[in-house]
Amino acid sequence: MKRDIEIAQEAAIKPIVEIAATLNVPADDLELYGKYKAKLPLSLIDENKVKKAKLILVSAISPTPAGEGKTTTSIGLAMAMNKIGKQTTVVLREPSLGPVFGIKGGATGGGFSQVLPMEDINLHFTGDFSAVEKAHNLLAALIDNNLQSKKHNLNLDPRTIAWKRVMDMNDRALRNIVIGLGGTANGVPRETGFDITAASEIMAILCLSKNIADLKEKLGNIFVGFTFDGKAIYARDLNAQGAMATLLKDAIKPNLVQTLEGTPAIIHGGPFANIAQGTNTVVATKMGMSLSDYVVTEAGFGFDLGGEKFLDIKCKYAGLSPAVIVLVATTRALKYHGGAPLKEVGNSNIEALKKGLENLEKHIENAKLFNVTPVVAINKFTNDTPEDMAAIVEVCKRHGVMAYEANVWAEGGNGALELAEAVVKIADTSDAQFKPLYDWNESIEKKISTIANSIYGADGVDYQPKAKAALKKIVSLGLEHLPVCVAKTQKSLSDNPNLLGRPKEFTITVRDIEIAAGAGFVVPITGEMMRMPGLPEEPASNNIDIDNESNITGLF
Repeated sequence: MKRDIEIAQEAAIKPIVEIAATLNVPADDLELYGKYKAKLPLSLIDENKVKKAKLILVSAISPTPAGEGKTTTSIGLAMAMNKIGKQTTVVLREPSLGPVFGIKGGATGGGFSQVLPMEDINLHFTGDFSAVEKAHNLLAALIDNNLQSKKHNLNLDPRTIAWKRVMDMNDRALRNIVIGLGGTANGVPRETGFDITAASEIMAILCLSKNIADLKEKLGNIFVGFTFDGKAIYARDLNAQGAMATLLKDAIKPNLVQTLEGTPAIIHGGPFANIAQGTNTVVATKMGMSLSDYVVTEAGFGFDLGGEKFLDIKCKYAGLSPAVIVLVATTRALKYHGGAPLKEVGNSNIEALKKGLENLEKHIENAKLFNVTPVVAINKFTNDTPEDMAAIVEVCKRHGVMAYEANVWAEGGNGALELAEAVVKIADTSDAQFKPLYDWNESIEKKISTIANSIYGADGVDYQPKAKAALKKIVSLGLEHLPVCVAKTQKSLSDNPNLLGRPKEFTITVRDIEIAAGAGFVVPITGEMMRMPGLPEEPASNNIDIDNESNITGLF
């Protein structure tokens, strides 16, 4: 099978100018990055066309550590929709090198449902992550430079500085560090650390910006810390926004590539959904909707994370309204949530699967809270049985939701034709209007409790001392009107990764709340969430190699 996929890749990939032509984009409008990649100018976004296009959100149940195939399903669904005559573009996030070399491996789909050129996209792509990293670290350097400046010192209290540095790699050793050692010429010693680039507020800002002017304004609004006399300091006080935006001048432009079947694919931005908003850029989504009749897009991890944030944050800021929600489920995740050991989820276990269906039921209920019709896509694996499929379909029917097999890994677009027909029918006929879960004008505590109670199923929220202090700080800064972007484990509907299935009778613990004033939200930190992951015992990098002819292996 692997060789068949490689042969298909080599035979299928087309010059990107040909893919652009299917979207009626002239070659002269493309900024080429070699033969198979290009950036699209923001001038191609047409708000009138955006209003007419149909947006399909792909989310999922609570995943296993390897993920449940949202990207693979999104790609396969978009290809299937094109096969039934519906002009469709798939819009995705860019992979982070953290997961690529960590536990999940590459993030470009899989089998016969993937985007090309796969190796380029999984590695440095068009340099967007590097630009985000540089812009973020420029602000960090300016902050530390100001601490010892005699002429322009802002009297910034180092103890209040919230801005760390970032790197696009899983490296637990950099979570907590001390900088500025070595004497007065080398800076002011203080504690800080590194986050992964996907968790950077710059990444969040890039993904929510409308254009360069909006990007620059948001960058200037980044909260840095307080002076010794209690005055709030923002990036604009350091005059950082212009240089930072300059570093991002190309990164703000969406990237055009293709699927294995020649469906246009726009890949742009890459925030994680467990520690950020988990969706691609506003400009990428609107670009797809400007150039095609339908857009299939995904949001990270389960619906409780990426799905909720896509709807309550991105859609509200961008004025978007999805027509359909596709919830991806796999038998292995259902068995896992039904109590089967992770190593045994590939084995037949109908009892565990039926017990794990409670997790799927909760995600279906959550999707309905937003007044958008959900459809369940069962991402099929070779060892799935008809009994497994029947059990899933039956539960979905009880909730008034249709479920369809998506055998896209093995069959590409042909494996999702029935799903595509159902999605298009709902998108074209439903007149339901998307509604957010909460009102932004409510207090931060009210917004957090609404998400915790309605989406997670929690009985209440417990605020630890740092979180209580942060709530007061948010009010004093006049930021209480911002939406909330909860940082929470993806492994459970709760904030405890060990509570699988559909947890009940639990409390969400908020230990701190970070301020992302530039991005335009606040981040309640629950459980033991960390913004710099570590590598697993057996990292995916162990299987990645390159030969003398530059052929890469191990990125599937």
